Amino acid sequence: MPGVDVELAYLDLNEPTIGEAIERSGDCVVVPLLFAEGFHSKIDLPAIIAEHSLPGRRVVQTPVIGSHPLARALADRLAEAGLCDGDGVLLCAVGSSDAGADRHVRHRAIELSTLLHRPVEVVFATKLGSGEHELLSAVRRLKATGARRIALSPYFLSAGLLTERVDTALDRLCPDALVAGPLGAHPDVVSAVTDLYADAAGFGPASDGRADELVPEGLRSC
Repeated sequence: MPGVDVELAYLDLNEPTIGEAIERSGDCVVVPLLFAEGFHSKIDLPAIIAEHSLPGRRVVQTPVIGSHPLARALADRLAEAGLCDGDGVLLCAVGSSDAGADRHVRHRAIELSTLLHRPVEVVFATKLGSGEHELLSAVRRLKATGARRIALSPYFLSAGLLTERVDTALDRLCPDALVAGPLGAHPDVVSAVTDLYADAAGFGPASDGRADELVPEGLRSC
């Protein structure tokens, strides 16, 4: 997005925090790099924005990036890892206390299943169950449909403790499992960010390549 200052900020654990980024910005748009609407997007982030906003400063929070289609990005990562016709797919996400967030993940699994023409099961990294029962059940369901190998599709931006938890547990069950990379900077993720920014700034989708002509002076993406 030429002409737009883009700054990466964090809710917690890392710096700069969202609050710090907002305080040193003028008007800005906050695009949550989250896949489902849950506590962070509904409660946590709005509270931080309210705390650090000043009179006369425009701070706009967009929907999460998962509000945009990302099934193709998941399919691309699986293809890059070597997905074969006989593989059953296991979509792995964080898991949330918000039922709507978990429903979103299951809906994305349906989209991915439709795209790949095969069953896709869902597991949540924070809800593997006692003895990884939920993971084991998902694997068994895929094998019951004829899957010869399990392919793990991480619905994550980057690898970390939660993806490693699922990787390790799956390796114990299926040592030959295929593990795709996280979505990272996939073009569809980038498009989601730019389109959300453009919509929030009042310009419509940025994917037509004209966002740089429409960016008002002083408006930032945080």
